[in-house]
Amino acid sequence: MKTLNHYIIYGTLITSSVNAQAAKTPALTIQNINTMNTEKLTNPVVKQAIDALQSGDKKAWFALVDSDALLFDDGNKMNFKSFFEKALGHERFTSIDKVEQNGLHIYGKFHSDQWGDFKTYFKFTVNADGKISKLEIGQANY
Repeated sequence: MKTLNHYIIYGTLITSSVNAQAAKTPALTIQNINTMNTEKLTNPVVKQAIDALQSGDKKAWFALVDSDALLFDDGNKMNFKSFFEKALGHERFTSIDKVEQNGLHIYGKFHSDQWGDFKTYFKFTVNADGKISKLEIGQANY
């Protein structure tokens, strides 16, 4: 009986310890994952586009895009609309490491539910109407 009591006491202590540790660990939510520092983004159209990408907001994303926009993925021409219909909500930057070309070229770490985690670039071309007319994306080496 004495041994049984020890097991009960040890079990209670372990459970209390685990519960105390769990309370200190913040829960990961989609909002935590998608929240990222975008202060480096200086071009307003690009910032709005990245905000839409991060939140998976298709309406906001496509409102920024010219109807004839071109998309190149690692140099291969893709259908802009169908690509982002599938990607939005499943792909996002996890960090922005550098911004070049007056805020139009972004390099950073990226997560894709399908392809995993990797470094990428997004190179935006914005037309005179303030719409994205071309986007080049791909894996980056920096």
